[in-house]
Amino acid sequence: MIICCGEALIDMVPVISESGQASFAPLVGGAIFNTAIGLGRLGVQVGMLSGISNDLFGEQLCQELSDSHVDTSYLMRSNAPTTLAFVSLNDGHASYTFYDENSAGRSVHIDDVPSLSSSKSVNTPCTALYFGGISLINEPAADAYCAIAQQYAVDMVIILDPNIRTSFITNDQAYRERLQNIIAVADIIKVSDEDLDWLVGSSGVEADQVSALRGQSKAIVVVTKGADGATAYLGTGESVHQAVPKVSVVDTVGAGDTFNAGFMAKLANQNLMSKAALAAVTPAQLSASLAFAATVAGINVSRQGANPPWLSEL
Repeated sequence: MIICCGEALIDMVPVISESGQASFAPLVGGAIFNTAIGLGRLGVQVGMLSGISNDLFGEQLCQELSDSHVDTSYLMRSNAPTTLAFVSLNDGHASYTFYDENSAGRSVHIDDVPSLSSSKSVNTPCTALYFGGISLINEPAADAYCAIAQQYAVDMVIILDPNIRTSFITNDQAYRERLQNIIAVADIIKVSDEDLDWLVGSSGVEADQVSALRGQSKAIVVVTKGADGATAYLGTGESVHQAVPKVSVVDTVGAGDTFNAGFMAKLANQNLMSKAALAAVTPAQLSASLAFAATVAGINVSRQGANPPWLSEL
């Protein structure tokens, strides 16, 4: 089982009502949530670890997780409100304004987190933990997720996609230190080209940036570049590139999150979701994972909002 650790929120997406007025539709979302439902819809055994409100939006989130075959037994419920993200679209590209003060997701404390050393599902041990998104920005939840990654890194695959939202960062230094602590124990790091520039600077060629990001580790680093595709860098110095399919883009909400779900799903289907297997991964195996991820993400961007495809749609 892969457990996705982080935010679940409501995306308030701009729509035109039947009367022709501009309004917002409350759609389930959040970087980690989107990846969790993407994995569930692709038939991967997946759970979600997050702080979820008991309010009507929290119920909406829980229902979508269940409907998408995501294990909800790791959710931490509370009466704090659900995080809201108001989405602004410009030529299909999304930017966000977050309302997160004292939210259920942000209020997660390390003492609230259940043990992950054995799965709550019968005969389904947890083998990988996925982190990222805005849940790594603000305390106490951010520190809790960082502690989880460090605690379980010896035995479990650690996957990170920081999915950096610069407008949401309140303490740049603390956030960078937290990300570096997770990067140091990560087995797979996925970043956009913009994330990579923010983390290590924009000077130099991409391979050198990846080396600076990785540091002393042998982590697999995947760099996504929108319409220019994605490149995976192995710890051996080899790399593989994947172009993206040509699709009619409605918007890019959840595109990277769905890409991550496809990438992890294909790794899992190739029996590569273990530290030993990833240490011996081949360029061909990574290429297959990138191609599947690109296909899955292409379907997501062809429709409104974060709406990862089901396996039957592929």
